[in-house]
Order: sequence, then structure tokens, then C-alpha cells
Amino acid sequence: MKLVTYSKDSSISCGILTDDGLIDIPSAWTWENAPRSIKEILQRGPSCLAKLAELTTRSDISIALDSVKLLAPIPRPGKVLALAGNYSEHIKEASMKRGFKLGLSDSPRQTTVPRPFLMPSTVVIGPLQEIPWPAYSEQVDYEIELAVVIGKQAKYIKPENALDVVAGYTICNDISARSVTFKTARAERQWDEFYDWLNGKWADGFLPLGPYLLTADEIDDVQNLELTLAVNGEVRQKANTSQMIYPVPDIVSFLSHIMTLEPGDVIATGTPAGVALATGKFLRPGDRLKCNIEKLGTLINILGQRPEKFYEPLAQ
Repeated sequence: MKLVTYSKDSSISCGILTDDGLIDIPSAWTWENAPRSIKEILQRGPSCLAKLAELTTRSDISIALDSVKLLAPIPRPGKVLALAGNYSEHIKEASMKRGFKLGLSDSPRQTTVPRPFLMPSTVVIGPLQEIPWPAYSEQVDYEIELAVVIGKQAKYIKPENALDVVAGYTICNDISARSVTFKTARAERQWDEFYDWLNGKWADGFLPLGPYLLTADEIDDVQNLELTLAVNGEVRQKANTSQMIYPVPDIVSFLSHIMTLEPGDVIATGTPAGVALATGKFLRPGDRLKCNIEKLGTLINILGQRPEKFYEPLAQ
């Protein structure tokens, strides 16, 4: 099933996207206590999803898709987690640009571990929403990624069981600020560059998500999906999820040993090569970003205007 969150007539609801249109779940629900969000559906578990499957045959209650505005499938996840450096070619391009040692063996899965980081839920926006240009950076980058949505609480789960707790998948664009204006007049300190990179992931609207959550049963092999990102029609990234260093089961298992994963948590699984950090083709105001992942549809967003004045606390 394709599950969506949408707004219509200033109200927000959740639905099922079908070939005939969109089925509003709360109004089509024929049992007691209709779920009001995708997160609530996931919290209720498999029995709720089974009931939703029964609704997909009802074409008589469909809403025209062009009459609604799609939002992020889960507008405010409990946790947003992401992986840094999960495609070898991206690690190489980023390391060469920054002058770092690669630290990459021939078999990185056997010699290293994933590098996760957290993002605030305020990074999430939906399809066709404008990405705000942050007040603290003059360089904005793009990163197409497969997003995993957790469907069951998970703690200390083994890789062979990890896909059992995955509700489904969607597209995300991990927008990144590659420079920070608050470096101006700053004294040098160890680790500042790392925190600059991390701060560059946290701006409002920096994780467009959508257009829908495709339930896991619709994906035969999550490690064989084509990914493509284009800026104003120019393809900048093109890869396959088979190129991940750590596949989805390893990622979910690793994270479950660090923290409890909960229904509705979102995990961005890393980006392939082709980002602007390596090519120098940073985004400009008004750029149209189009992300496509096989079976997961297309996510489109526009970058907003640059601030008239950037944030430089030490320069004031």
C-alpha cells in the first residue's frame, strides 16, 4: 500500500493512494476508533494494516489526488536518524575534497561500523514544499537517500530479523549546509569542523520526505532499487541501493543496539556519489530538485531565496 498524509480544506488527514485516487482512512474506516495518522497506524500494528488493505478495493470513496496537498508521510517523526558515508564512492569524493584520509578498506563492512547521527524532527517537510535557505550558510547541497520507516519497537535486534520491524520505505533528500557563516572570527578548536558539518544537517526543512510511504511487502529486494537526483533537469546522482556499504538490515540492527527504535522513526540510509561538495555545483535560489527511487515515486522540492543577511555572531 501507498500511505500518505495530506491536507484538504485546511485539515490534515491520512489516506491510501490507489490507481483511482486517494482513500481517506478516517472516513472510510468501518470499525471503531479510526486511526488519524500514519504514525498511529504503525503503532497499532499489523492488524491495522490488514484492515486498511480491505479498504483499497473501494473505488467509490476515492478523492481526486489533484484536490489535495501531499505532506511528508510522517510530518514529525519521533526520531530522525541518518547515516554518514554509506556509499564507497561518496566517501571517496568527500574525502578527496576535504583532504582526509579515506579510511576505507576493501571490505568496509568487515572492518568498520555505521556512522549514524540524529536530526531534529523540524527538518522534515513534504513534497513540493519550499526548502528554506538557512540563515547560517552560503553553500547548500543535496543528497538523495532511501528512507526506512520503523513499524515496530525494536531493541537489540539481529540483522536477520531486522526487516521484520520495517514498516516501509520512502524517499528523502538530505539537504546539507556545506559552510557555516558563524566561523567568521572564530578561534580554532579541535572538533569544530565536525560540529560545523553536523550543524549543517539541522536546518528547518532540510529533509524533504515523500511522496508516500510504500509498505515493506511491496518491495521484493530493498537492496536493488535505482536512485536518481536531478537539479533543474540535470542528473547529478545516479546509483543503486545495492551499492550501500551497510544494507538496511545491518543499519536497523546496529541502531537498535544503540537506542530503542519505535514506530514512525525514520532512518535515512546514506547518499551515493555526485553531491555538490565534490563537484562544486552548489544549489542556487529557485533550483528544482527532483528525486526518484524505483517503486517509491518522485519527490520534488524548490530551494528558497537566500537570506538578505547571514548569521555571524562574532562579527557583530
